[in-house]
Amino acid sequence: MPSPPLLVLGTRNEKKREELEGLLSSLGLRLRTLVDFPLAVEVVEDGDTFAANAAKKATEQARRLGQWVLGEDSGLVVDRLDGAPGIYSARFAGLHATDDENNRKLLEALGNTTLEKRTAHYVCHATLADPRGNVRADIEQVCKGRIRFRPAGTWGFGYDPLFEIVEYHRTLGLLGPHVKAAISHRARAMRGMKRRIERLLESGAWPAARD
Repeated sequence: MPSPPLLVLGTRNEKKREELEGLLSSLGLRLRTLVDFPLAVEVVEDGDTFAANAAKKATEQARRLGQWVLGEDSGLVVDRLDGAPGIYSARFAGLHATDDENNRKLLEALGNTTLEKRTAHYVCHATLADPRGNVRADIEQVCKGRIRFRPAGTWGFGYDPLFEIVEYHRTLGLLGPHVKAAISHRARAMRGMKRRIERLLESGAWPAARD
């Protein structure tokens, strides 16, 4: 009996895995991450855009594993900092920086900048590659907000405790997973990616695996 098609989420980040699984679960795919594949490579994120890094993550892993792979690159773009931390969001305070260290560096960089000038947006670029490493779908979405003066809330990860959704007057760290699953950059990107995946499944381009 055929098994549901397998999709490898191109991440080892546990929190990102949980978020992506929740956003994609309705597709009925078997979802795995790089943790489940000892042969997965360490992709060097040396692209100069979110799109370039997402494509590398998807295509290199897909060719290595012979599987459909979803590569995703995301980060925070702060207007006052000329777009920083941008593609360096995960390592803003250093190569192995923690979320707290990155948040502290961001607050230091903004200093006494007034709230009205602390505008920012999250970016998520997602790329889907087939087992041969061909790009089959691409999408980029954003979530607009601003940076608070101090963290608030414990939900999410990254800069979520500092990132305020202006319309809600609360940070993503306070709004919790259900609201984030509706309005975040990653949620918006995954909604678009789900439609592309559904078309691939309907066309037969992505066959089910056989046990």
